Amino acid sequence: MQRPASPGPGPSRTMGGVSDDVLLTRHAERGAAASAEAAKGLPAPPSLHTLIVTCMDARIDPVALFGIEPGEAHVLRNAGGIVTDDVVRSVTISQRELGTRTVYVVQHKGCGMGTFTDPEFVAKLQEECGATPDWAPGAFSDAFESVRQGVARLVDSPFTLPEMRVKGFVLDLETFALEPA
Repeated sequence: MQRPASPGPGPSRTMGGVSDDVLLTRHAERGAAASAEAAKGLPAPPSLHTLIVTCMDARIDPVALFGIEPGEAHVLRNAGGIVTDDVVRSVTISQRELGTRTVYVVQHKGCGMGTFTDPEFVAKLQEECGATPDWAPGAFSDAFESVRQGVARLVDSPFTLPEMRVKGFVLDLETFALEPA
């Protein structure tokens, strides 16, 4: 099965009635200037020496959730807030090159990653794409257990710093309270 060609630059596409140029317009109108002003003079290492791993769910705003200011923390987001090989890679670089020492792993109740299993999703990809991924989707049925596994994976990695502090939480999307995992 061949993938359709990307439309590339040119007329904007719409999905769900929203133009994909909305974000580029916002960037041009205010985002670039506001971001440049906020980052002006800040060093690359995060001043709080903290890195947050969380879900890409659009309802979660890690900046608001933790009251982060520009330059204070690294934020890694992916489907489910799973500690993957790439998260371990990024945490290792953040620690060893940019001085982070604390990691928060934050997943949430009602995550979409709990609505399917890895074998189901892989079978769906095989059927729809004609190929299987070389990565695991990372589906889970218990966010608390998934966070504990992610924390353990970071602690057990030979690449992360032994003195790092790792804390795991599950976020309630109704109250936005953090429950220790």
